Amino acid sequence: MAEALRLICAGSEVVEAGRGFRFLVERYGQPANAFVIRHHGQVFAYFNECAHVPAQLDWQPGEFFDHSKLYLICSIHGALYAPDTGRCLGGRCGKKGLKPLPVREIQGQIYLELENSHG
Repeated sequence: MAEALRLICAGSEVVEAGRGFRFLVERYGQPANAFVIRHHGQVFAYFNECAHVPAQLDWQPGEFFDHSKLYLICSIHGALYAPDTGRCLGGRCGKKGLKPLPVREIQGQIYLELENSHG
């Protein structure tokens, strides 16, 4: 049985602790905003939604990291998230974290694994 993968972008478009790549996924039958970032050489993807309120995280399109380039930050509330787990590290996110999406980098391309992407 072939794996269900959807191409998101070229791996070169997602720079270490730099600009992320925004894309759309289907969630509950509706289009939903998502993003992929690179942290410590690995790619991670999340729904583009703060855990506090359903607002997009990036302060400019694709800008998800704080000034230190160590954390993801909500542009509205200043909540900080761990780039590799989406766990809330401080701010108005409470104990909730970002909702992850399964992604893989294969031969220089970043793919979304479709079986588990309906969150």
